[in-house]
Amino acid sequence: MTSKERMLNTFKGLPRDRAPKLGGWLACPEHICRLAGVGLDAYWEDPMRHSVEAHRRLGVDGLNGMYIPRKREDYRCVDEVSYQRADMGMSLEEAVAAVDALPEPEQILAEHDARKEYEMIASQSRHGQELAGEMLWCEPHWMASAKITWFTEYGYENFFALVGSYPERAAKLFAVGGARAHVRCRAIARCVAEGLMPPALLMGEDICSQQGPMISPDFMEKFYAPHLRFALEPLLEVGCKPVWHCDGNCNPMLDMLTDCGIQGFQGFQPECGMTIEKMAARRTREGKPLLIYGPISVTTELPCLTPDEVRGRVKNAIDVCAGNADLVLFTANTINPDVPFENLVALYDF
Repeated sequence: MTSKERMLNTFKGLPRDRAPKLGGWLACPEHICRLAGVGLDAYWEDPMRHSVEAHRRLGVDGLNGMYIPRKREDYRCVDEVSYQRADMGMSLEEAVAAVDALPEPEQILAEHDARKEYEMIASQSRHGQELAGEMLWCEPHWMASAKITWFTEYGYENFFALVGSYPERAAKLFAVGGARAHVRCRAIARCVAEGLMPPALLMGEDICSQQGPMISPDFMEKFYAPHLRFALEPLLEVGCKPVWHCDGNCNPMLDMLTDCGIQGFQGFQPECGMTIEKMAARRTREGKPLLIYGPISVTTELPCLTPDEVRGRVKNAIDVCAGNADLVLFTANTINPDVPFENLVALYDF
């Protein structure tokens, strides 16, 4: 099978010759240079081209987007100003007023420029696939999941104060997030139907710590789940499987997510109780096997195991998922410089 056939058959739950290998989250220029056979100066002249070549030499079947450091001193696509601070310089009263000033969901749906949204996503997809060549381009769309992490706009303290003391404002935020995601998913669904994007899409919201969700599951079930369900409708109508990114302990959310239409999961952190054995045993709301991207840990496995132990983790994932889930071999998160080069090769070469 070709790489694209292998990926697409796995997305559709059809027979394939082996589990496909997904790349793109290699966030270490030194490893990329070693794989591509170039120096760091050459890498920084065209990091995307050399990153694609490095993954091609790793033998991956698909690219889940691509991590490119923002500047030479960094090793990820983020830097010291990427993450929002707890204090955004806004009082709680100002945050409430800002929420009240947001357009209503009905207005967002009515005024959205569907053609512009479609043309932007279609152009990105064509460009990504051109770069990927014989590999399948599988770029995530984080804005396709109904936004729940509004602390990036209002700060952690204000956001959780809104949830706790102004639930009607939190409900509006989730409704706005759902409307925005719905129109994004309509454009993505059109691209999937036209063959411009694969029938699986990585999305998700980092709302969990290592102890569990930062908002109670009951609250999310009441105020958030209806909007996630609405957002996903266009994808499910064209047979596109939404795959949820799992950071932290997402166990208390899993039933809600699958009930909303999530068809697969990407991760996982076994130290948080998110294990491949548990995930492969779960089913979609229609009772079908899940699509799983993973499950090799970048915290407790890749940085600290031996190459033989990494190969053992890969074999275990394949064995556990056989007959239980559709596995795309991938990592829980980005492969950083603390991962030995030999372990990286062992992961993809086994």
